[in-house]
Amino acid sequence: MLLEVDHVSKAFGGVRAVADCSFAVQEGTITALIGPNGAGKTTAFNLISGILTPDSGRIKFAGNDITGLRPHKIARLGVGRTFQITRELGDLTVLENMVVGTARGTFRELLGRRVLAREEQQAMELLDFVGIARLADQKAKTLSYGQRKLLEFASVLMSRPRLVLLDEPAGGVNPALLDRIVDRIRTLNQTGITFLIVEHNMDMVMNLSDEVVVMAHGEVITQGPPTRIRSDDRVLDAYLGRV
Repeated sequence: MLLEVDHVSKAFGGVRAVADCSFAVQEGTITALIGPNGAGKTTAFNLISGILTPDSGRIKFAGNDITGLRPHKIARLGVGRTFQITRELGDLTVLENMVVGTARGTFRELLGRRVLAREEQQAMELLDFVGIARLADQKAKTLSYGQRKLLEFASVLMSRPRLVLLDEPAGGVNPALLDRIVDRIRTLNQTGITFLIVEHNMDMVMNLSDEVVVMAHGEVITQGPPTRIRSDDRVLDAYLGRV
């Protein structure tokens, strides 16, 4: 398994956001992490990516124990992450946003450094891949919400991750843009990149995923292929509020 979450728990002020959570993601797959609001999905993402540290349990990536590692160290091991609310640097150009996350040093040094030719080439190829290369010289703050989603998606790919954590890629985007995002995910997956996706769009989840992990009240209640998940009574109960 590429990613293993083993009996992980996290509480905030006595409330367990994630409770004894265990699931695995096989390399080369597209796995969806679903559940009603408050199920603990984003907290699970924050634990995997190092933004939060588990109170208990272990997280392994590619055989390495990454429990409690800082986010930049987890990223260097090959884990990329997007957010439900995009985090671009508005006063930098689209191209500068693409390369700033690949450099090392202080924030001032990152902003002051020159963009290397190879970085610019890679960035432009990825911007073209997601369809916004024409916007490379525009300030990020001028982009539409959907364009910012594409920028964040492309910027995550700059580090050549083995695993990409996508937090609600369909949220707030129009159907045409969603079709492009889904197509890009499929294309990248065919090259070997693994995806773990938090998403509420069930049509997207069922049509795109190889495996679905379902959470409710901080716990994993089931995991399996979409054909089984869509008819699982526990999943239906979770979304109807009866779990």
